Amino acid sequence: MSTMTYAARDSATMLRRNLRHMVRYPSLTLMLIAQPVLFLMLFVYVFGGTLGAGLPGGGGREDYLAYIAPAILLITVASVALSTAIHIAKDATEGIIDRFRTMPIAKSSVLTGHVLAALVQTAVAVAVVLAVAVLLGYRPDTGVAGWLGAVGILALLALALTWLCVALGLAAGSVETASNTPMFLMLLPFISSAFVPTDSMPAGLAWIAENQPFTPIIDTLRACLEGRDPGADLWWAIGWCAVITVLCFGWARRLFARVRAV
Repeated sequence: MSTMTYAARDSATMLRRNLRHMVRYPSLTLMLIAQPVLFLMLFVYVFGGTLGAGLPGGGGREDYLAYIAPAILLITVASVALSTAIHIAKDATEGIIDRFRTMPIAKSSVLTGHVLAALVQTAVAVAVVLAVAVLLGYRPDTGVAGWLGAVGILALLALALTWLCVALGLAAGSVETASNTPMFLMLLPFISSAFVPTDSMPAGLAWIAENQPFTPIIDTLRACLEGRDPGADLWWAIGWCAVITVLCFGWARRLFARVRAV
């Protein structure tokens, strides 16, 4: 077999390992899904009436649900990525990575298995959160092209944030640190167009919101699910995801080559 075939086989083995961990310990997956669902209900039922009235053209709770549902999907992706940092740090600190180095397997498969498992977990979590949003009354007004665009953007975002969290988990040095360092991924959506339009913010904060990665990604996702042309936001979203993926992939590989159990 070729080197690529061996790497693919070993990556599939590592994927099965991580999926079995998820099945045996479902509480973390349930928590990752529960958090964005709670955010969705909180903002729709507690703040939705007031915030919906402040949307362009006015509106109510239903309009606000349509506005924030894409943002909650993004938070779901970030939430699952955050858990990947914890899993990676656990492997690094418990010595299992050093043991894998002594085995005749493709070294890249260790990280690839974590990334692929996170993508599977992300798909499940996004599907559940989207189903809850639909039960609450969310009705995406889009066609096949819009759905494909939304799935594509979420997949790119999941890949980018997962590699970022893989690198953060390897750099953390402990599980406790790994659980805290990616928390900015849960905070950045609040300083974006996720919950209110950026033009309603003070000038300085609006500039930050408009020039951080999550705003064009959320706006692109929102346009896809509303059946609109995302325009330049699409290219900004793809660009941000590509840059984060490439940089963090390289960072993770360098860290993986140096990591040692503590």
